[in-house]
Formats: sequence, C-alpha cells, structure tokens
Amino acid sequence: MNFPITTAALLRALAARGYQEPTQVQQAVLLPEAADRDLLVSAQTGSGKTIAFGLAIAPTILGENEALPATHNPLALVIAPTRELALQVHAELSWLYEYAGARILSCVGGMDARREARQLAAGCHIVVGTPGRLQDHIERGNLRLGELEAVILDEADEMLDLGFRDELEFILSAAPATRRTLLFSATIAKEIAALARQYQQNALRIDTVARNQPHADIEYRAVLVSGHELEGGLVNLLRLYETRALIFCATRDAVRHLHASLLARGFNAVSLSGELSQNERNAALNALREGRAQICIATDVAARGLDLPELDLVIQAELPSNKAIFLHRSGRTGRAGRKGTCLLLVPPAKRRRAELLLAHANVQASWQSPPTPAEIRARDQERLLEDPRLAQEPTAEELNLAHALLQRQSPESIAAALIRLARAHLPEPADITILPPAPAARAARPQNNGNVSSNWFRLPLGRKQNADPRWMIPLICKAGNVTKQDIGAIRIFDRETKFEIAAQSLDIFHAAIAGQQSEPRIEAAAPPSTTRTPYEKPQASKPEDHRPPPAKPNEQQRRRQSKKTKNLR
Repeated sequence: MNFPITTAALLRALAARGYQEPTQVQQAVLLPEAADRDLLVSAQTGSGKTIAFGLAIAPTILGENEALPATHNPLALVIAPTRELALQVHAELSWLYEYAGARILSCVGGMDARREARQLAAGCHIVVGTPGRLQDHIERGNLRLGELEAVILDEADEMLDLGFRDELEFILSAAPATRRTLLFSATIAKEIAALARQYQQNALRIDTVARNQPHADIEYRAVLVSGHELEGGLVNLLRLYETRALIFCATRDAVRHLHASLLARGFNAVSLSGELSQNERNAALNALREGRAQICIATDVAARGLDLPELDLVIQAELPSNKAIFLHRSGRTGRAGRKGTCLLLVPPAKRRRAELLLAHANVQASWQSPPTPAEIRARDQERLLEDPRLAQEPTAEELNLAHALLQRQSPESIAAALIRLARAHLPEPADITILPPAPAARAARPQNNGNVSSNWFRLPLGRKQNADPRWMIPLICKAGNVTKQDIGAIRIFDRETKFEIAAQSLDIFHAAIAGQQSEPRIEAAAPPSTTRTPYEKPQASKPEDHRPPPAKPNEQQRRRQSKKTKNLR
C-alpha cells in the first residue's frame, strides 16, 4: 500500500477495503505542505473526495495516537448539501475510522431530530449533517462546537446554489477560530473564493480538475428521439444495455409518471425525489446498490455526491438546465476508475440547445438513433448464448433432472422452452421512428424565391375546414419533428394546404411522416402553381360611369363654401 500515512488504524481500514493507491486528490491533501493547514480543494466528482478529507483531518484529530481520545463534544464537523450525500459521507467515514474507535453521528433533515439530540448528548467524535439541521441543533444547544478542531464543507458550490449561505455563515461563526477549515468543491467560483477568504486562514489551494476537461472515464452519447416517442426510445435503450441505470428527470411529476410507466412495462425500478421521506429515499438507494432494483428514476436530488460504485449507465431523459447539472448528473457513473456511459435524450426541437450544452461543457458526444426492436432482439440472443450459466458444471441433481427431461422431450423442445423462460421477464421493445442522427448545419428560414433548396408537402385541410397557420404550424411541427423555423411558405387552398420544408430538415421530416399513425396525413406534393390559385375569385368589374366629370367651382361658389365653413367653426 502506497498511502503516505503512518496511522495504523487508518491503514488497516484502507487495506480491508482493498485500497492500494491514493487517487490524485487523496495524494494532494497528504502532501507535507498541506499538513495542519486550511485547504481549498477543487476535485472532479467520483475522485475520492470523502476519503481525501477523512485522511486529511486524521493528523488533527488523531495526532500520533492509534485511537481517538474520549470526548463529549465533536472534534470534527462535516457539512454536506443533501441528505443522501451526508448519509453517504457518514457511511464512508464510519469504515475509515472503525479501527480508531470513532463514534460518528449524522444529523439530516427528514430524520428524527429528538433521536439525534439524544445521540449528541451521549457524545461523539465526528458529526456529519446538512446545514439546516446542524444550525437547528446548535441553536437548541444540542450540538456544542467548543472542542471542534476541523470543519469540512463538502460540495460547497452546491450548498451556495441551494441557498445555504446564511446557515453556513452561522455554523462557521459558531466554530472556534483556531479550527482547520477544509473546503471541497467541484469548481472554485467567485462565491466559493469569497467564502474561503472570509473563513479560512492562509489556505492552500489544491486544484485537481483540469479546466474545460471532461470526465475521461465517461463515454457521452446523444440520442435523437421524436418528442412524442421519448419514453419508447428510453425503453429501447434500457433493453439494449440491460445494466444498472440511473435516469434523470427535471421534475417530481416526470419522475412519478416515468416510474409508474416502467413498472407497468415490467422493469424493476425505484424512484428518488424530494417528495419522498428520507426512509423511502434510503430504501430506493439501497435497492439499487444491492441489485434488488436495476433502474432508479430521480430528480437532480441524486445528481450530487451520490456514490453508486457499480453504476455503468446514466440516462438524462430531460435536458438539464445548465452545464453544472449536466456534468454532475453524468458524474454518477465512471467513478473510481470504472468506465461509464452517459446518454442524453434529445428531441429534434431541442437539438440546437443540446449542441450548445455539450459545447459549453466541452464534451464530445457521438450522435446516434435509438435502437430498433430488431437490434434489441439480436442483442438478447447474444446475451443468451453468452450466459455464464451455460458453462457451469451441472450438479448431480441437475443431471438427473436433465436426463428425465430428455426422456420426455426432444433437445430442441427443451432448448425452445429455455429460450421462452429467458425471454419471459424481458419487457417488449417499443416501435419508434428512427431519425437520422448526424447533426446538420441549421440554415436560415427558407424563402419561396427559388434560391433555397426545399420541398413541398400537403395536408388535406383547407379554407372549408377553417385552416389557419396558427394551429396548423404546431400540427406540422409535431407530426414532422421539426421546428417552426424549418417551415417556409404556406399556401392555403379550398380543400388542402401546401407548405414548404427546408432542405436540411427533409430527412427528419420524411422519416417522421413515414410512420404516421393518425389523421390528417401529410403527403409530398408538387409546388403550388404561380398562376392564380383555385380559391382566388376574380373581382367583378364595376360598370363604367359615362357621366361627365363635375365642373370646377367658380369664385362665387368658393366664397359661399368658405362662409359656411367659418359658421360651422
């Protein structure tokens, strides 16, 4: 083991967990120049930050001792932005300090505050909690910081984003001025730097994040799916990969709907959102970690800090609002040296937004179409043929049963029954429209001047059906998976409407209307005639007026008219 520490209790814990080499951030906080100093650390998600600050505070709270001293009030305080992250940090520090005799408590919202107060009164060495609950315990006198030697702010940028500045300032102001302050963040933004200047002294900055460098262990893919077929595309992706997956949605309602839909389709799924109790959220995460569930649908409450070691697939079913959320969602996979895949579902109408998001995050994503049912069934066949159970040595009982089956059924019948059993638990793939995934340059809106390559289509709706562009444009966009910028001229006739689609969107439009299931159906059409259109009725000519033009008024008539005008005024 190459960890540069001398504490036997921590080395024993690391060895028991199979740790051999420190990660980059762990190595950095253990350098001689970082000893006994405040630290301002930026590190990539999944880089081992929790173990890093656990090792960094060991010389401060342990010293040369092999076990922590008896104490009533905590020696170290860890502040985390979310309940899940706080509980995860509590679990990590518990095994790291197990052989040092540490008593570690968690104080988070959603849990029994009275039980936490009783545990604090019994004494502890380390407290891990969320800002609001920690402030509440301090104000009530349950948590006393007089003996505190180290404070760690984990995911400090997220705490500021969530509006916990007042709580953080209260806690840090209540802690002794002689404490060490270790601030860990994915990025060192201006707000983080200002917080460090205010509450840290002579802090050593450690930057292990290469600026504008995406996560090297994550493969990014953008999947172009029709807007009304996003769920079907998601189902097919889950069926193709057949691995543990974390799916992100933007709202609680979307999580609730998708969770119910996947359960109805036969997937083993759990959900995670802010509307669940803490016990329900813990149960969902434990089911995913232990393999009792294959899929977790979550809001961004799961985007920060959660460590799911064997998670190989992250699917962003809805586009994130910014780069930071995108990277934190993606960072739930590809952790601790493992490879991972991040899929971004993109409807055609949001393609440009997705391209800008990827460019802003400096991520190179390959564009692809969702898998077809034929591709999924071919992959199912490969998995069945490669199933390791087929190569296992049968037991005597299994051989006896196999001989009995062979006496009653042919080998082909038994093999067919095996195939049916293997497929019985698999949800059916969805039939979806396959859109061309290759990105195309977005051209200007087509004008009907003959200079822009375009094509014409028709709808069997015209003036007799009260056709109007205000409601027809949304209908065309939905049916053809295009935006209104892709629609050029529109010509409304008595019984039909013809419209123009820009050249760069023709492939997507043709693919979408090929799979039309509802009326009215869109069909290709010839350009409208440049002569008088069918619905333009000729204007009736007025009868000629052969009367002579009126004579000009003479001088006397002009004076009379002027006098009348003055009287009217």
